[in-house]
Amino acid sequence: MTVLVTRPAEQGLALCSLLNDGGVSTLHHPLIRIVANPSVETLLSQLRDSDIVIAVSQHAVQFAQQWLAKHQANWPQNTRYLAVGQKTAHYLSKVTGQDVNYPTVSDSEHLIQLPELNRIAGKRVLILRGNGGRELIRESLASLDADVDYCETYQREFIPFDPLSCVASWQAQKVDTLIVTSSEQLEYLNRMMHSQAQQWLHQQHLLVPSERIAAIAHSLGFARVTNVGSAANMELLAALQPK
Repeated sequence: MTVLVTRPAEQGLALCSLLNDGGVSTLHHPLIRIVANPSVETLLSQLRDSDIVIAVSQHAVQFAQQWLAKHQANWPQNTRYLAVGQKTAHYLSKVTGQDVNYPTVSDSEHLIQLPELNRIAGKRVLILRGNGGRELIRESLASLDADVDYCETYQREFIPFDPLSCVASWQAQKVDTLIVTSSEQLEYLNRMMHSQAQQWLHQQHLLVPSERIAAIAHSLGFARVTNVGSAANMELLAALQPK
């Protein structure tokens, strides 16, 4: 087994290291790069005006923390903090010094079921995210008459690649498993492939972190899709261990 890991930068390298230590051969091919959004001047005022802050990823927290530190500002202490996943929650708790709740299943559908998001009519909710995504959270909370706003603390940029040479290299190195942790990356990877390469791609075992992304994968033509139920590296490792 050789696993193609598409997670960006540090997270992808950490996953590859973990899998390699577990006896799983890996290739790292990030599909996006994460960069700071230079236009977040309203971050502090948005944080201060919010009753609830939701972080959708560690990157959202990381770049918010960098901006606050640069401007010698602190996270508000009278705000309720939530996160989509456990690792993001732990990181957000560390930088804010506050308790951070999160759903047992790391996706938008389960986040909006948290008790803190019941009876939120009139509450001001800030979602920390990158450029786009997590529209379900905003739509769901807005339907409950919450005042929802975004702060895009970082940006995702697609990394160009030559599909012909990449697929040839992946085949030569016997890639038979893919790990893709966002619908955006999955759709980009699929879109970049010509028909023959796409046919090969769809035959590989694909691991994704949620039922929503699994459904997208099936609609694109992937035949072997495993919903891990989490994007955490340890959970991805466990999913690749012999049963």
